[in-house]
Amino acid sequence: MGTFKIIPKEVKEQILHRVKVDGISVPQVAKEHGISDKTIYTWLKKDISNNVSFSEYNYYRNKTKLLYELVGKLTFELERRTFKKN
Repeated sequence: MGTFKIIPKEVKEQILHRVKVDGISVPQVAKEHGISDKTIYTWLKKDISNNVSFSEYNYYRNKTKLLYELVGKLTFELERRTFKKN
């Protein structure tokens, strides 16, 4: 049976950031930090249950990006039309 060790909050946050944002695999991060995959998957499950899912996050992030591009294009067109009138 494995040994129990307390992981500091800062280290836990760093590990979760590396998995979720940097895209490093759970097994690789677990090996680098000397903890089990299961521990990280448990953290991810608890974190996701309090937030939107990763796929929902990506969906809304992409939608937001498209909306910003659309607003930019429309603003450019409006400025161009206003400039032509003068």
